[in-house]
Amino acid sequence: MHVSHLTLHDFRSYADVEVPLEAGVTAFVGRNGQGKTNLVEAIDYLSRLSSHRVASDTPLVRAGAEQAIVRAAVVKEGRTAVLEVELNPGRANRGRINKSTLPRVRDLVGLVRTVVFSPEDLALVKGDPGERRRFLDDLLVLRTPRLAGVRADHDRILKQRNSLLKTARAGNRAAAEATLDVWDDHLARVGSELLAARLRLVTDLAPYVGKAYATVARGATRDDARIAYRSSVPLPEPGEDAGDPDAAALVPAFLSALTERRRDEMDRGLSLVGPHRDELLVSVGELPVKGYASHGESWSAALALRLASFDLLRDDGDDPILILDDVFAELDVERRAQLAELVAGAEQVLVTAAVEADVPAALAGARFDVAGGEVTRA
Repeated sequence: MHVSHLTLHDFRSYADVEVPLEAGVTAFVGRNGQGKTNLVEAIDYLSRLSSHRVASDTPLVRAGAEQAIVRAAVVKEGRTAVLEVELNPGRANRGRINKSTLPRVRDLVGLVRTVVFSPEDLALVKGDPGERRRFLDDLLVLRTPRLAGVRADHDRILKQRNSLLKTARAGNRAAAEATLDVWDDHLARVGSELLAARLRLVTDLAPYVGKAYATVARGATRDDARIAYRSSVPLPEPGEDAGDPDAAALVPAFLSALTERRRDEMDRGLSLVGPHRDELLVSVGELPVKGYASHGESWSAALALRLASFDLLRDDGDDPILILDDVFAELDVERRAQLAELVAGAEQVLVTAAVEADVPAALAGARFDVAGGEVTRA
């Protein structure tokens, strides 16, 4: 899979831009602030309907414009489809395939699959748990696009339930409790489906993480890096089908945990049980990366998570598009060379760099200069 043409209208800094692309490596080179990252961000947005840089769509629309459009011609197994997303801050976004409007914009998710390496990747291992939950959920949706609906339903239910708990905290406990059981059932049902999917993903991903860490960390073995899932819902003990959990089997434990924490939740006006409170644990040796690993170990662990994602998606049947967004400037010479060699064989690699010297020789290919809002083939 690769993108053969990218069109942007009022996206970020671009009023209009057309960029022809091809399989293999393409580098976008330009000083910071010239718009090179905006180009690869657009392709990543088309993949996940979210940005790796900002939390909302508003900053993605050019100042003064009402909407933005990202359009890409995507080639898969010799066939080309034109995918398009229309961003409308404050209103519903729209998705199209070959000019036909989709019933739901989220139907675009997973049609293009991307893996992004960026300077912000250190947050995967050193940031708060929300960063790692988002990492898992983004990967889940790329592997199984229907889970985008489960994820959206979970977020909607959680928002409604939290609103009800805030009402209870304000003093209307009797009225809140009369309705809370219904929302508990909704949260347990949808939350258990998301939880089961995450558990399966961590089981699938774990061996890839160990292999990737051994590749990027000097002298490391496959056993040196590990991931594990810590749930706020009691899980089956090892040996009791913990490796392949069934969502329906998790619902009773989920409901029991909600009942146990209800008083605390009403006191705090916040849901304390569910996937939104869980954690992906990333360890090197016997210690967690967060708080214990060196800067070099942390970078190796972050790279291992991204490489593992790429390898898992590739083994699912499709090479995802690899985006290396200003990441080489953050790495030492050894890690820079190792990463370049590992990804050079991908069907499409998109690189951004401030100067051409930051692009390793192993990633020689097409190049565009980006300056002053212009994207020019070098």
